[in-house]
Amino acid sequence: MDDDAALGAELAAVVAGARRRAVRDGDRQTDTAHLLHSLLEHDPEARAAVGGPPQLARLLGYLVQRSIGYGLRWQGSVEDSGALAVVPVAAVHDARDPRDTAGWSPTAAAALTDARERARLRGEPRVHGVDLLAALTADPESRAAEVLRRAGIRDLDTRADAGAGEYAGDSGTPC
Repeated sequence: MDDDAALGAELAAVVAGARRRAVRDGDRQTDTAHLLHSLLEHDPEARAAVGGPPQLARLLGYLVQRSIGYGLRWQGSVEDSGALAVVPVAAVHDARDPRDTAGWSPTAAAALTDARERARLRGEPRVHGVDLLAALTADPESRAAEVLRRAGIRDLDTRADAGAGEYAGDSGTPC
């Protein structure tokens, strides 16, 4: 898989869950809020990075509201704040390949690429949930970052980056 870090079975399940959520919600593209919701469902370290049970409950409440009305203003629009470089969309869609960005918002595709880069910089062969969590919040204009702010979770970047740093050991490699 080139020199990119692999998503692994756990994060491949997150990607598949995000895609299913987008289809179920009737959204044109899978965006960062879909990824965040799926990540929180599948990854205990990502849930822990959000904070305690009250913060997690509030955040999941906002994410659930998205599918029943909160995100209606997002339907039919593409998530692209322009803050991150746009990843080119794959010419051929392969739903089994988590690297395939067809059907992803530009911001979500960039977050997946950023998560791989974070793992690669640490010398890790696999992307961890906290890599994806940090990448989802790297763009303050992403839908995931907006939902986190609305839920009152403001210092997640620091906690996600610190959690990712735990995997780096004593190397001191920045994430």
